[in-house]
Amino acid sequence: MSPSTDSPSLAPVPWLAIGAVTATVTVFAVAQGLSYPLLSFILERQGISPALIGISAAMSPIGMIASAPLVPALVRRAGGVRTVLICSALCALLFALIGFTQNVWLWFPLRFMIGFVVIPLYVLSEVWMIALAPHRIRGRVMGVYTSIISLGFALGPATLAVVGTRGWPPFLVGIAAFVICGLFVAAVADRLPGFEEDGQQGTLRRFLPVAPTLLLAVVVAAGFETAMMSMMPSYGQAHAIGEAEMATLMTVFIAGNFALQVPLGYVADKWSARGVMMSCALLSVVGCALLPVVLGGPFQWPVAFFWGAFAYGIYTMAIIELGQRFTGTMLVAGNAAFALMWGLGGVSGPPAAGAAMQVIGANGLPLVLAAMCLALFAVGVARSIVRAP
Repeated sequence: MSPSTDSPSLAPVPWLAIGAVTATVTVFAVAQGLSYPLLSFILERQGISPALIGISAAMSPIGMIASAPLVPALVRRAGGVRTVLICSALCALLFALIGFTQNVWLWFPLRFMIGFVVIPLYVLSEVWMIALAPHRIRGRVMGVYTSIISLGFALGPATLAVVGTRGWPPFLVGIAAFVICGLFVAAVADRLPGFEEDGQQGTLRRFLPVAPTLLLAVVVAAGFETAMMSMMPSYGQAHAIGEAEMATLMTVFIAGNFALQVPLGYVADKWSARGVMMSCALLSVVGCALLPVVLGGPFQWPVAFFWGAFAYGIYTMAIIELGQRFTGTMLVAGNAAFALMWGLGGVSGPPAAGAAMQVIGANGLPLVLAAMCLALFAVGVARSIVRAP
C-alpha cells in the first residue's frame, strides 16, 4: 500500500504561490532599497542639512512602528489579499506624490505614510511564506526568503546607477515596483492562505507575552545590523582604515548574510531553529571579539563574511520558529510584533553603540554588539532551563 499523500511530510510544495510571494518581496525590497538613497541625494542637491536629511529618513521607520500594531485587525477586517492590493496602490500613489512635491517639509508626512502602509506588505509576504513552506523544508525556504530580501535591498541602490537620481525615471521604477507587488499577489490570490476566519483572534497584546525570546531575538538582530552598518565607518576611521576598505568590508558582511542563510536554514530543518539561533548568537559574540584583532589584516574578510551570516541568522531562525509555533491570525500578530520589534531595535541600536564609543572609545561598538548577543543567549538558555519558550 502506497503512503497517503495526505501526510504532511508528503504534501506537495505550493511552488507557484511561493514563487509569486518571493517575486513580490523582491520587487518590494528593490523599491525600498532605491527610495532611501534616492531621496537623500535629492535633498543633498537642495542644500538640506545632514541632520534634517536624517530626520526625514526616520519618518518611514516611525510610520512602520505606528502601523505594526494595527495589521492583525486590518487583516481580519479586509483579508490578506485585499490588504496587500490596497497598500501596494497606496505606496505607488505616495511615492508619486513624493516625486511631484520635491519638498523636504511635505516629505515628512508622505514618508511617514509610506512607512505606515508598507508594513502590511512586509508582514503578509513573510506570513504567507511561513504558512506556505512545508515544515520539512521551512528552514531552507525562509533562508532563501531572507537572502532575497538582502539582495533586493542591495539592488535598489544599484538601480540608481542605471537610471540616475534626477527626474522621473527613478520614481517610475519605484512606482512600478509597488504596482508589480500587487499584481503578483492578485495572480495567485486563490492559492494564498487566509487568516481572517481562523477563530484565533490574534492580537499583539495576546502575542507579546508568549514569545519573549523570539521578540528579543528580533530586537537584537535589528539593533546589531543598524548599529554595525551606521557606526562601522566611524569605527574604521578611529583605526585609520580608509573609507574604500571599510565600504568593502561592510559589503563582505552583507555578502555573508546573503550567502549563508540557506545553509543555516538547512541546519535548522535537521536540528532545531532555537539551537541554531543560540549558536548564531554565540558565534556573533566571537566575531565581535575578533574584530579589533583582525581589522586591517587579511583575516578581516572571512571574519566579516561569517559574522554577517551569523548575526542575521538570528532573525532567520526567529521567523522559522515563529512558523513552527503559530498559525492563523496569531501568526499574523506575531509577524506584526516582529515588525514592531525590528523598528525598536533599529531605532535604539545606533544610539547605544554611538554612546558607548563616545564614552570608552571605538571598541565600544563591538562591546555593545557582543552584549546584545550575550543577553539573547542568556535569556534563551534561562527559558530553556525553565522549559518556557
